[in-house]
Amino acid sequence: MRIALLEVSLVAVAGGLLGAWIVLRRLAFFAHAVGTATFPGLVIADATGFSATVAGLAVALGFAGGVERVGRAGRDLGDAATALVLVAALALGVVLASDVYESGAAVDRLLFGSALALGGEDLWVAAIAAALAVVATAILGRGWTAVGFDSTGASALGIPTRVADLLLLALVAVAAVAALPAVGALLVTSLFVVPAATATLISGSVQGLLGASVGIALAQGALGLYGSLWLDVPPGPAVAVVGAALYAVVAVARPGHVAPARVEAA
Repeated sequence: MRIALLEVSLVAVAGGLLGAWIVLRRLAFFAHAVGTATFPGLVIADATGFSATVAGLAVALGFAGGVERVGRAGRDLGDAATALVLVAALALGVVLASDVYESGAAVDRLLFGSALALGGEDLWVAAIAAALAVVATAILGRGWTAVGFDSTGASALGIPTRVADLLLLALVAVAAVAALPAVGALLVTSLFVVPAATATLISGSVQGLLGASVGIALAQGALGLYGSLWLDVPPGPAVAVVGAALYAVVAVARPGHVAPARVEAA
């Protein structure tokens, strides 16, 4: 439990910070897709004894690069194309796990994580992802804000929008891979989008959004872990359910309060 709490806390820092930019840039579907897209690679790595971290990073970064390339070519990836990636990745992963490698027992762990079976490598990857998120937010935060609200104006001001986009997508991919051991390929969104979406309901500035997003992610992770212990349920789904419950409570308590951080930043 101590290792799991440390892992979730590190992922919460990365997920909270990057999640704020994900919500502001409307990249929630990408954040979900990049985690799910790693599923076939994780199945192959698990069956062959190859490093799951390396396999996940290769697939996630390749997916992020493809998204950036499509955007740079002036074409919108669109929800339909992203949904196609999700369906294809899940189907291919299930086929590989059940018919090719016959590793069906590992499917639940790969899809929903195993926060109570983490090792030192997982903690190091999560720590690196958290550090990268903190440094990138400090250095690139103003540029990401400008690009998110007025990409044309940001380009006119000399902000390297292409580099900013590519770095954000790459960091989300890295952080998503860091979260896979704890919450699995299907539930990455629970620590990258849900806390930030909840924070938009109570934040009045971008700085407030960043702080609230990290705080909510930390609370969500801790409550989910201890809830899974008390109720004897899997940690990953428990963290996701707690996040959804927190969002529902805040949304009901503050009706009509829609994304003030976006308004002030604009």
